[in-house]
Amino acid sequence: MKLRKLGSGGLTVSAVGLGCMGMSQSYGPGDDEESTRTLHRALDLGVTLVDTADAYGKGANEVLVGRAIRDRRSQVVLATKFGLVPPPGGGPASEVDGRPERVRGCCEASLQRLGVETIDLYYLHRVDPNVPIEETVGAMADLVRDGKVRFLGLSEAGPASLGRAHATHPIAAVQSEYSLWTREPERTVFPTCRELGIGFVAFSPLGRGFFGRAVRDTSALSANDVRRKLPRFEGDNLQRNLALYDRLDAIARAKACTTAQLALAWILAKGDGIVPIPGTKQRRYVEQNAEAASIALTSEEIAALDAAFPIGAAAGTRYPADSMRLLETEGLGIRG
Repeated sequence: MKLRKLGSGGLTVSAVGLGCMGMSQSYGPGDDEESTRTLHRALDLGVTLVDTADAYGKGANEVLVGRAIRDRRSQVVLATKFGLVPPPGGGPASEVDGRPERVRGCCEASLQRLGVETIDLYYLHRVDPNVPIEETVGAMADLVRDGKVRFLGLSEAGPASLGRAHATHPIAAVQSEYSLWTREPERTVFPTCRELGIGFVAFSPLGRGFFGRAVRDTSALSANDVRRKLPRFEGDNLQRNLALYDRLDAIARAKACTTAQLALAWILAKGDGIVPIPGTKQRRYVEQNAEAASIALTSEEIAALDAAFPIGAAAGTRYPADSMRLLETEGLGIRG
């Protein structure tokens, strides 16, 4: 597995990471045994960046990840997040609490669930609109000084917040959704990342599984699958988006690779400081995703994908309105 650097502080990770959220929530029933085998297989393949959060499964995902990596801690760059407040009934979070007095308690709880002494990359899951970013990041920086955290990150932060945070303490990475059908970060945070030397971690790089295997009928999904409630998978939006998938499929066939591998290779071609973290809970998919790191695209192939998936091409928003308001990388809620 090839390696990439996130930020200028010396954080080196695998070119393709592993997102673990779906092992504990959002995409149907979980299977802890298969998820553990998937994590182990990822490490066998040289995947080092393993991503979780305290909100995933209300802490259960951190417990699962911590147990799986216990005997292989030295092989893992462990990332987790805090700040989101999951709604009581489940579904996408719509509230965030980034008050500095919460930071240490959240970190200590994650350390305990993970069973580790240090978190390699600690993210604020969303920017709290009611708390100056300098205050939250200042409290996070105290964790670095205390040796509980190695590097800091932000998730879905816009350029203004990112710049202010980086001035408070170096930010190694910003994590945001980025894929063929979510290209907004290219015109919002990418320029700031390049200017400040901050890495970019792309979550949902396969469009919540859409570019791995197109969802053609949400009624076939599990009752608790979050995609049943996401606008891009609803009605006419889904039908329009299936046309996008067909474009990808045609190019993948010509390239002799899977649609998922092509979508990941396109992300990797967008910059050396970009690392996708496709989520999966099955070994066969982690194997396919890891292979994407060895797929080289020509300039013509990149241009063809750019043309097939222009910014704004996807029908429907990424989340329902309550969650969309927290996404600074969409150009929403950016505060100076």
